[in-house]
Amino acid sequence: MATKKVTVTIPEDLLDEIRADAAERGLSAYVAEALRFKRDRDRLLELVDWLQEEHGPVTEDERTAALTELDELDAEHERRRTGGGHDAGEAA
Repeated sequence: MATKKVTVTIPEDLLDEIRADAAERGLSAYVAEALRFKRDRDRLLELVDWLQEEHGPVTEDERTAALTELDELDAEHERRRTGGGHDAGEAA
């Protein structure tokens, strides 16, 4: 993957925290990951805006149902991560 060096200005206290968190990965990898996350989130928000323009705003019931489903998915991922999920031979 091609890379390019850039100069950015970051508040000193934030940079100190990031350097501590990014120790093993390195600052550049940490910043690149954060920028990808932010870009993906911005794209998702654009999609949400477009969907709401096309189909109207999300109702409170739809929002509650979606959040419940996300909680269930998070719980399932946690079970699998900690080994409490499916048997080793069972398809995921």
